[in-house]
Amino acid sequence: SHIRKLCRHKHPIIVGIAGSQGSGKSTHSNLLKSLLEQEHGLKTCILSIDDVYLSREERRELSESIHPLLVTRGVPATHDITLAQQTLDALSGADEHTSVALPRFDKAIDDPQPRDAWPKVAGPIDVVLFEGWCMGARPQPAAALIEPVNPLEAQEDPDGQWRQHVNDALAGAYSTLFGRLDMLIMLAAPSFEVVFGWRTKQEEALRARTQPGRGTELMDESALERFIMHYERITRAMLEELPAYADCVVRLSEEQQPISVSWKSAT
Repeated sequence: SHIRKLCRHKHPIIVGIAGSQGSGKSTHSNLLKSLLEQEHGLKTCILSIDDVYLSREERRELSESIHPLLVTRGVPATHDITLAQQTLDALSGADEHTSVALPRFDKAIDDPQPRDAWPKVAGPIDVVLFEGWCMGARPQPAAALIEPVNPLEAQEDPDGQWRQHVNDALAGAYSTLFGRLDMLIMLAAPSFEVVFGWRTKQEEALRARTQPGRGTELMDESALERFIMHYERITRAMLEELPAYADCVVRLSEEQQPISVSWKSAT
């Protein structure tokens, strides 16, 4: 009903869905899409920030010009924010005569899919569900960046150059992108400690549906543990801060099941 009310005043509305890795953002987004379309007649599409990652080559260039850790996809500064903005613009302007190609990134090969393989959605669109692990994240104060949060930061970013660059990205282009959200829904994990198990299940599912010989970038346990360290700082900050300004907070159990839903009171 909250989304339906917003749709009375603007088309399309953009609903951000934030949640740590493996929290079930895709599943919840698909369920919400079905509900909005079947129960409320609202044409809905899903855009994932995971589908606008920069290519491996683009990230390699960043790793050489700015910091080696930027070779790994995930943190702010490793997405194609221009592509995300252009896609939202196209979805906002789509009518009954136009269709919009939705970007797709192939995690099994760690590169975008060819553009001619991107699925298309026909306009007009009532609701865009824009999901992503860092959706709505805000930059940290400078003092919070001083101490490393894990061995990756301590050993591979001892001077804080990487985390400062990521934080600057959050304060800049990402802040502008997230400023387009009309509503923010948070899927809140009970703690950061459960994220590794959730993400492991996600990787196993990806491996199971990947054709033999294609999954050259799939990760074993040690690689996955290192990978998640890239996300730890922002994930911890979001778990602490995001509930205060998200429009809706869905608290999840360790089994990824919703245990409570709270909406921000209207002001």
